[in-house]
Amino acid sequence: MNRILEIWTDLEKANSKGLLKKLYSNDTNQCVYGIFKNPEQYCGIAISVNKDIRIDISPFSNLKDLKVSLYNDSSFENHVMLLIELLDYSSRDVFSILCEDLVITVSKLVSEQSIIKAALNQLEKWKSLFDKYNSIGLTPAEQQGLFGELHFLQKYLSNDFEQTSILNTWVGVDKALRDFQYNNWALEVKTTAGNNHQKVSISSERQLDETLLENLYLYHLSVEVSKGNGENLNNKISSIRETFENNAIALNIFNAKLLEVGYFDKHAEIYRERCYQIRQENFYKIEKDFPRIKENEIRDGVGDVKYSVILSQCKEYLVTENTIFNTLENL
Repeated sequence: MNRILEIWTDLEKANSKGLLKKLYSNDTNQCVYGIFKNPEQYCGIAISVNKDIRIDISPFSNLKDLKVSLYNDSSFENHVMLLIELLDYSSRDVFSILCEDLVITVSKLVSEQSIIKAALNQLEKWKSLFDKYNSIGLTPAEQQGLFGELHFLQKYLSNDFEQTSILNTWVGVDKALRDFQYNNWALEVKTTAGNNHQKVSISSERQLDETLLENLYLYHLSVEVSKGNGENLNNKISSIRETFENNAIALNIFNAKLLEVGYFDKHAEIYRERCYQIRQENFYKIEKDFPRIKENEIRDGVGDVKYSVILSQCKEYLVTENTIFNTLENL
């Protein structure tokens, strides 16, 4: 059980009416509370800041699953709380992961203005997340893409690097240009199956453009998809979660990223029979005459560029796995 769930459980057991709050931690300068409202059984999180801080909650006035409001904080003079309440009690396990992720985010910040900005940015992400939660799960193509990203992440974690730092490089869940990126390096993961397993689709003219990077890599994972034979998405996720057995912060970051990409444990049965066997995997360094389209090569008026790369023509750009991780370690 994570900290925010413990607070909600304690406040619920108090069996008092009205809005109840409990400080998340005494170890930080931020005033972050777990909250619980009776008799409605709304659970949530609150951030207390000075009333002078401008907080625009109008974009969140019509959320289906969340209620966002401002509330006077009686514990401090001239303070107001930004309240984020979950209206559907049955979804609190998922919501607790999001709240823990928010706490991790704001704990790194100092100014109240930056804390509120970070909280509102998180809310923007959450607006569509609950629609995913109520969906029927990831499509086969989305499952395959996620499996590939997780397979690379698992390799990355097997190296002796700091786990939360590794997780923070996984930016594909945020619809970033490439799947993994930090400072001056990036890596794009492409997972293929079937007859065209050596052809990868590139989604824009910038995806394989290394102009603004010192190092850009392409990781290609070719898989065989079968029913019940191999490793499924659930197995892969369980295996990675075990990696974080002694690192609660990393585990919560990982779980939050899974939610952002649309993986929810309640859909696990959907993914049980679709399994993957590794046919081949290769790393390529994007440089020199690697076949791709760069942004500065596009003529004026051309947009929405998409193209394919035939990897059998890219053998001279192959690099070893050790080369990749030695490079990342030194950057």
